[in-house]
Amino acid sequence: MCKIPKFLGLIVIGLAVSGVSLSVTAAPQVTGVRLGIYPAKTRVVLDITGAVKFNAFALPSPFRVVVDMSEVTWSPRMRNAPKGGLITGMRFGLFKPGTSRVVLDTKGPVRVAKWFLISPFAGKAGYRLVLDLEKTNQALFMAAYRGKERAVAKAAVPAPRLVVPPKRKPKSRQKPLIMIDPGHGGVDPGAISRSGLWEKHIVLRFAKELQRQLRASGKYRAQLTRNRDVFIRLRHRIAIARREGADLFISVHADSIRNRRVRGTSVYTLSERASDKEAESLAQNENKSDLIAGVDLQDQSDEVANILIDLAQRETMNDSAVFARKLVDELRKTRKLLRNTHRFAGFAVLKAPDIPSVLVELGYLSNRADEKMLSNPKQRRRLAGSMTRAVDSYFQRQQALNGP
Repeated sequence: MCKIPKFLGLIVIGLAVSGVSLSVTAAPQVTGVRLGIYPAKTRVVLDITGAVKFNAFALPSPFRVVVDMSEVTWSPRMRNAPKGGLITGMRFGLFKPGTSRVVLDTKGPVRVAKWFLISPFAGKAGYRLVLDLEKTNQALFMAAYRGKERAVAKAAVPAPRLVVPPKRKPKSRQKPLIMIDPGHGGVDPGAISRSGLWEKHIVLRFAKELQRQLRASGKYRAQLTRNRDVFIRLRHRIAIARREGADLFISVHADSIRNRRVRGTSVYTLSERASDKEAESLAQNENKSDLIAGVDLQDQSDEVANILIDLAQRETMNDSAVFARKLVDELRKTRKLLRNTHRFAGFAVLKAPDIPSVLVELGYLSNRADEKMLSNPKQRRRLAGSMTRAVDSYFQRQQALNGP
């Protein structure tokens, strides 16, 4: 193994591509990232084509550093983000409109000693955003973190409030509304295949195809919780569906596991107890989306307590199970399915109390056959067609039970 020099190790990726012209209105692009590894610190340098406003802060549980900046684009070379020194992992993407985010996973507690932007000089093009990270201990880290929390709380003390689920838009007499939720997005890439296919991109492409087919049927309205590569918190996905008065919620994902031979589609619905260990593990991973994106969840205990499983009405859970069975029946005709295809677990994104909801794992990006299938537009159309027929079957049943 190559040993990092004692005083300086420099890892470089994604140097600026020459000959690229940017329009006046184009967002700056992050063209590369470098790590300078020193005995007492790790320096992170982001190469950017233009000036940005930025902020940096550290979070616990797990320990990580978050860098927020003006909205930027990302060079494809950024996919090979380096690790080393105090950095064990790196993610980046659009956190919300107008704000891009980099999340640095760290080896234990660190402090952001310095952060600054260097303008172009001596004939060098582009800007450099620099962060110096230094190791600290947990006691000092938590003292600084809690001090920052108190300062924020003192600046704006909110009135005590009872946390309740957002109100749902009343049922309309329009065509049923199907809310399609492409998982992950922005700074949360989801699973990544060996060939570099990102889950957040593949599920968005599929969601748009499913939306197209549902609308083309003339029977439904169909919306997406996100229609571009942007991060959306789990609870906000539910809130969007309830605000719009959705009649059905379909969250789409593409998993990755160590056993590369496993392939096939599976359908999940909400349950307090998982149907099996794999379902439980998957729910735990999917529920970490907010943490992965650098969201501070230290103050969320009251909210979580108010969105527990008992909020989900029994009728809604039953309807979710009915739709899941319809999905399995249709998918079986065109797609390899896992054994025990309909599974149960405590997925946070399925906890709307009044909207039948399912989570569909389209396949495994860790399996080459599934990856090839999900990369093929024709296969995605077939899969979306099966799901559209399942939606038809579900609403035909609902109409028969409830009347016109």
